[in-house]
Amino acid sequence: MKKRILITGATGFVGFHLIEAALANDLVVFANVRQSSKIEHLKGLDIYFVELDFESIRALIKNIDENKYDYIIHAAAVTKAENLDEYHKYNASYTRNLALAVSQALHKIEKFVFVSSLAALGPLKKSDGLLNDDGASNPVTHYGKSKALAETYLKNINNLPLLVFRPTAIYGPREREILMVIKAINRGFEVYMGDKEQKLSFVYVKDLAQIMISSLKSELIHRTYNVSDGNVYGRSSFSDNARAIMRKKTFKVKVPLQLIKGVAWSLEKAYKLIGKMPTLNIDKVNELTGVNWSCDIKNIKNDLGFSPRYQLQQGLEETIKWYQLNKWL
Repeated sequence: MKKRILITGATGFVGFHLIEAALANDLVVFANVRQSSKIEHLKGLDIYFVELDFESIRALIKNIDENKYDYIIHAAAVTKAENLDEYHKYNASYTRNLALAVSQALHKIEKFVFVSSLAALGPLKKSDGLLNDDGASNPVTHYGKSKALAETYLKNINNLPLLVFRPTAIYGPREREILMVIKAINRGFEVYMGDKEQKLSFVYVKDLAQIMISSLKSELIHRTYNVSDGNVYGRSSFSDNARAIMRKKTFKVKVPLQLIKGVAWSLEKAYKLIGKMPTLNIDKVNELTGVNWSCDIKNIKNDLGFSPRYQLQQGLEETIKWYQLNKWL
């Protein structure tokens, strides 16, 4: 009998690739979607749709007992919210509710995988060193703080067969924020915040999805892993590769950090009038200007046999080709 998996955040960028990887591994997929979610890109896939009430632990227990999932990957999250309380509600409290339901349901699942973020640790303040799986948590964004709180909640729940993955910057087909950088390069511009050098890390979405799906069959629980492709990149590496792939010449612009922060602050104030958060906000500036986002992945390699198939150049080639074929670029 095929194993059943529930994937939350199924309509999102990472969620879509998790669904593809799960189907490729012969799993029966239940995708959590909201009534307001756009699911056109999921139509045609052999999956079942469910709608979860993250406000109600009782309703979540009922859903688990009825559908009898073998695995759950919780990828649902918000990346933009008006304040820290909202981030905590959607990214931490909802995660805790789902995990409590898992621990209390009559039907026992085999693995609960939480998609956290390297933002839960925050960047290193010095250019030397790597972020370790058990490093101190010093998030510099509300998003990172909410992911760190979610991790804390999960680690304090009994009877939870937990694995936590903290991916670094994720890129690949269907990603929209990094697409903005690629679009700018396609138009002949490279924009840099300030003039400080940085150490960055990336992970291709297909590598991330595959390691999370393959981890379901492992006997490991109560482990947390940082995830990247294992390389350390300079702050211009992404643009250098994208520019070469698209064969573009660009004009490089270095915008003073204080000016960027002023613009981000102004945009936040303006967007609050319509109840939204702009893509460029203070949190995003703090994230994008972190000195060192490189991380150590020796534990995930040793424990789960993680061997990234994509380095930045190869992953970007595939991503840009997808954007072009699908008229995103």
